[in-house]
Amino acid sequence: MAPNCDTSQTVVRSETWEYPGDKRLRMSKPSDDARGQLNSSWVVIFIKGICMGAADAVPGVSGGTIALITGIYERLIAAVTAISPGRIMAVLGGVVPERRGDAIAALKKMDVGFLIALGAGIAVSVTSITRVMHIGINTYPVLTFGFFFGLIAASAWVLFTEVEVNTPGRIGAAIAGFVFAFVASGQAGTSLGTGLPVTVLAGAIAVSAMILPGISGSLLLILLGQYEYMSGALKSFVDGLLGLVVGGSTTPVTESGLIVVAFMLGAVIGLFTIAHAVRWALEHHRKPTLAFLVALIVGALRAPVAKTGENLAELGRVWTTEAYAIFAAMAIVGAGAVLLVDRYAGLAEINDDTIDDETGDETTPSGGLD
Repeated sequence: MAPNCDTSQTVVRSETWEYPGDKRLRMSKPSDDARGQLNSSWVVIFIKGICMGAADAVPGVSGGTIALITGIYERLIAAVTAISPGRIMAVLGGVVPERRGDAIAALKKMDVGFLIALGAGIAVSVTSITRVMHIGINTYPVLTFGFFFGLIAASAWVLFTEVEVNTPGRIGAAIAGFVFAFVASGQAGTSLGTGLPVTVLAGAIAVSAMILPGISGSLLLILLGQYEYMSGALKSFVDGLLGLVVGGSTTPVTESGLIVVAFMLGAVIGLFTIAHAVRWALEHHRKPTLAFLVALIVGALRAPVAKTGENLAELGRVWTTEAYAIFAAMAIVGAGAVLLVDRYAGLAEINDDTIDDETGDETTPSGGLD
């Protein structure tokens, strides 16, 4: 049975505070009488991580959107942006008894317990879902990529209804995003290759989607031609670990493990660089940035079609009328899934205007290029 991600019946009283690094981003800081409830709810956080991981593993579905639906998005952003080299050094300094207090304070600031519980759920889910996706891509490419196409198309439609592309700056940004994604989709897997530097880059770019409800990290991997490669590496790594239990060779673990570690290294780098850069762009040039990102999704629609053709050729098959019909049917299923998620999430994913928390009036972030 799929985990119940509906947390609407869970109410935790909180006091409003502002995260120092972002005056417009309002966070929820648990009040004293709620901390006990939060500390005893790590299983719930783990389940929410499973929900996020299931979304992150499928191109076109956003883990950030699931974080919004389950009510942990703001806490996730606060925790991720609280991670800094200074606090990491403070934690490492905790090996010295005199500095243990500073280490504990840094861990609390970074909400490490929350991140561990959430990350564990995400890891379990991503490992399971990508295994299924990898098998589907290689065995049933028409079904799988048709489903992906529907997910991506519906995501683009939903987001485009919330972003106005009606000024030269936004139109230019949208054209740039579309052209980049369309061209990259045609080159996916051929120009970048699959070396470790590319894997690090892919991890850095994919993790940036964590802070963007509506933007799929797996879609970015498809755009870079790395989704099939990474899902295969993760599958081999898990299979290798299971093989060690019964006395298997360590070779599969070390070979695929190096790829997984490189991706995770890229993700860490992305948290300190790309993720913060995207947040800065959304803060200072919000509307053109959104136009670029949404157009990126539209341009990426070429990728599932191109990859289907490639995988069919590898299987010694070609596009047929039946294949087109199956592709279209699965696209409808995928689109329906995204529209159902959007119906549940409301308009929480991306709002084209910023609402002032105190007055309720619409405001425009400073520095926007209209």
